[in-house]
Amino acid sequence: MSRIGRMPVPVPAGVEVKIDGTTVTVKGSKGELTRTFDPSLTIEMNESNEIVVSRSDDERESRALHGLTRSLINNMVIGVHEGYTKTLQLVGVGYRASVKGENLEMTLGFSHPVIVKHIDGIKFECPDNTTIKISGIDKQLVGQVAADVRAFRKPEPYKGKGIRYEGEHVRRKEGKAAK
Repeated sequence: MSRIGRMPVPVPAGVEVKIDGTTVTVKGSKGELTRTFDPSLTIEMNESNEIVVSRSDDERESRALHGLTRSLINNMVIGVHEGYTKTLQLVGVGYRASVKGENLEMTLGFSHPVIVKHIDGIKFECPDNTTIKISGIDKQLVGQVAADVRAFRKPEPYKGKGIRYEGEHVRRKEGKAAK
């Protein structure tokens, strides 16, 4: 039995969960998320206001989906209740970012500014000109947008310049002068 899959998902106060067969809708103070899961799994609410995911057989695919489904539902509940945030740091001379309207505009050493258009469900913030905060209720979408922004200028190993996640360690290399 999956250790993650058999754990119930606690539903905090203020979060409303609606289960319609294999479709789960979670509504909270930050927004609403809906997702449809594999029909081989059973999703239900128990009497202590927790979501329980169970499987009918021990097939390989069912076992693989058991823990995944539970984790996705847990991420939905946390997302609509608290939300998710990824913080990116810009390291480099002249690298800066700002929010223009709902779009993110970055100067990354190219001949032109890099503009990331507004995405539904994602909010960009720049507390200072070298920090970008990407927030939203969908964990997967927040992570994907952060990865897309980071891909414009990944940290390079010689000077450490680029866009990095907060707390990310960039392994530095010695240059050819070190020989």
